[in-house]
Amino acid sequence: MSDAFPILNSPLDLGFTTLRNRIMMGSMHTGLEDKYKDYKDFAAYFEARAKGGTALIVTGGFSPNLEGWLFPFASKMTSRSAVKHHKLITDAVHKHDGKICMQLLHAGRYAYHPLSVSASNIKSPINPFKPREIGDFGIRRTIAAFAKSAKLAQESGYDGVEIMGSEGYFLNQFICKRANQRTDRWGGPVENRARLSVEIVRRVREAVGPNFIIIYRHSLLDLVEGGNTWDEVLYIAKAIEEAGATLLNTGIGWHEAKVPTIVTSVPRAAFAELTGRLRKELKIPVIASNRINKPEVAEKLLQDGQCDMVSMARPLLADPEFAIKAKEGRADEINVCIACNQACLDHTFSLKKASCLVNPRACHELEIKDTPVARKKKLAVVGAGPAGLNAAIELGRKGHEVTLFDQAAEIGGQFNMAKAIPGKEEFFESIAFWKRQLELKGVTTRLSTRVTEELIQAEKFDEVVVATGIKPRTPDIPGVDHPKVMSYIDVLLHKKPVGKKVAVIGAGGIGFDVSEYLAHDFSHPSPTLDLETWKKEWGITFDPANPGGIANMNPEPPAPAREIYLCQRKDEPLGKRLGKTSGWVHKASLRSRHVRFLQGVEYLLIDDKGLHIMSAKGPQILDVDNVVICAGQDCLRELADALEGKNIPVHVVGGASVASELDAKRAINQAVRLAVTI
Repeated sequence: MSDAFPILNSPLDLGFTTLRNRIMMGSMHTGLEDKYKDYKDFAAYFEARAKGGTALIVTGGFSPNLEGWLFPFASKMTSRSAVKHHKLITDAVHKHDGKICMQLLHAGRYAYHPLSVSASNIKSPINPFKPREIGDFGIRRTIAAFAKSAKLAQESGYDGVEIMGSEGYFLNQFICKRANQRTDRWGGPVENRARLSVEIVRRVREAVGPNFIIIYRHSLLDLVEGGNTWDEVLYIAKAIEEAGATLLNTGIGWHEAKVPTIVTSVPRAAFAELTGRLRKELKIPVIASNRINKPEVAEKLLQDGQCDMVSMARPLLADPEFAIKAKEGRADEINVCIACNQACLDHTFSLKKASCLVNPRACHELEIKDTPVARKKKLAVVGAGPAGLNAAIELGRKGHEVTLFDQAAEIGGQFNMAKAIPGKEEFFESIAFWKRQLELKGVTTRLSTRVTEELIQAEKFDEVVVATGIKPRTPDIPGVDHPKVMSYIDVLLHKKPVGKKVAVIGAGGIGFDVSEYLAHDFSHPSPTLDLETWKKEWGITFDPANPGGIANMNPEPPAPAREIYLCQRKDEPLGKRLGKTSGWVHKASLRSRHVRFLQGVEYLLIDDKGLHIMSAKGPQILDVDNVVICAGQDCLRELADALEGKNIPVHVVGGASVASELDAKRAINQAVRLAVTI
C-alpha cells in the first residue's frame, strides 16, 4: 500500500461493519436503473468499480412509490419481484469485497409526470408540472413506502440505503420554506419541516435493524432563496443522527439554483469547508462531496479534518480503478474527471444512457470488449489529439507495435486550446494522463513530423489510423482576408494579440470558449483556481446566518477585458445547442461579463471600419479591432485520401471523420471502439 494517501486508504469502522477505505462512489443516475433488461450491464458497471477498490457504492435513485417517480416507468423499489434482479448487482459488488447502498429518491415537484406531489402546490421553475400538495395521510403512506423500499433493498443484498434529502428533491422541499408553506405539523418551524426526514430515517431503521447502513444526504447549502440557515441545517443533521443514520452525506444546491456546483469551472472541493463545519458537531461520520477528483484533494480534506470520507461519482465513471491506483501509489495513472458533463449528466437529463467523455467504456463494459489479437501488428496512428491518443493507447494496451505521429510539437490536439479557457484548466489533467499512458503502453511517439503516403509505405505499416483532425472553415464573407480577421486557432493556440473590441463570428461551443477567453483579464486569478474569486463571481457566501448561501442575486464579476460581440447566423437564442447541464453556466458567465449576443446576423463585409452586419435591427457596423472566426470546421483527411487504394487498411476517426462541433466525446468513443476491434 502506498504511503502517499494514508488516511484515504485507511478503513472506516462503522461499528457493525468496516469500509475498506474512505472512497464512496456517490449516486448518479445512469439510465441503466430503469429497465430490468439492462441489469446485466448495470451489474458489470458497478462490478468494475468494486473490483477497482471502491469501498462503498451508491446506486442512482430508486423511488419508493409511483408519485416519487422521476418520470413514468423510471426506477423504483416497490415490489418483492424486483429482489432477484437486484441480486445481480449486489452479488457482482460483493464478489470483490465492495459494499453497495441503494439510493431512495422521491422526486417531489421535480417529477416529470402529472402525479407529482410536494410539500405545497408550488411549481418548480424547471418543471412544467405543478405538484399537488400532499396530505397528512399521503405523508404517512410515503414514510411507510420508504421503510418498505429499504427492507426490499436489504432482501436484495444491499448493504444499506441512502435517503436523498438534498438537491431540491421531495425531502428537501419539505425542509425548506421555499417549497414548504404548510401550517400543519409538517410545516412552519424547522422542527416541523424536518419531521418527514426524521420519521423516514427512524422508520427505516426500525425496518432494517441495527446492522444496516443508512446514509442520509443532507443539503448543507441550498443556493436558492428561501433556503435554510446554518442553524437549521445543523438542527436537521443532529435530528437525523439521533433518528438512526449511520453516515451523513452532503449535498449542495437545488437543481433549480442559478449557481453551478459541479461543472468544471467550480473550484475543486469548493464546499468542503461546510462539511468540516458540520463534522465538528456530529458523532457519525460525515462525507464530503462535489468536485473532488484526485486522491491528493481527497487526502488533504481528510488530513484537515473536513470529512471522514469522500464521495466521488463522475471521477469513478472516468476511472473505475481510481481507488486501487491511489492505494498502489499510481495516482499519475488515474484518468481524471474533467467535470465536462457531456456524456454523463447531459445524457442523464436527456434520458439517454450515461457514459464518460474520457472513458467511453463507462456503462458500456459488456459492449466495448477486445477482440482476440491473432498477431501483433505494426500500426501507425496519425494525429495526437484526443481521438489519436486514445486509439494509440488502446492499441498499445492490446500488444500491437504502435507509432503515434503528429506534426505539432506536443500531444493533445484541440485539448491544448481547451485548457487555455478560464474554467477549463482540468483539461491539463487529460493530457498528462494520456502522456503517461503512452509511456506505459509502449507507444512510440514521433512529434513535429508530417506524415506522407511515402513515409507510411517506406516503414511498412500493416494498418493506419488517421486522426488528423480538422481545419477551420473560412466563411464566404467579403473582406474575410482583412488583417483584422483571425481564426480561433490564432487566438487560443498561437496566442496572437487581440484588440480591445472584438466580434466573434459563430456561437457554437468554440465561439463561447473564445469569448470566455477574450473576456477574461489574466491579471486576475481564474475563478476555477481561486475559491473566493469564484464565490464573489457567483454571489454566494458561507456565512452561517445567510439563508441558502445567496449573498447577491445579481453578482458582478471583475470588469471584462474586452468589449465583445458574439454573433450567429441562426435566428435563435445563442447557446441553444450547448450542453444541457453546463450550457446555462457558459451563457450566464458571458452575460455577466457584458458580452453582447447577436442572433439572426447576416455578415456583409469586413473592412477598416469593422464588421458590417444586417440583423432584425437593420444594417449596423460593429466598430471592432478584430474579427475572430469560429464558423465551423472541415475534415482534414488528405492522408486518408492519399492512402486510398494503396493496399493498406486505413481507419479514419475523430475530426477527420466528422468535423462538426469538435466533439471530443464522439471522437474518443469512436477511437476506443475501433481500437478494440483491431
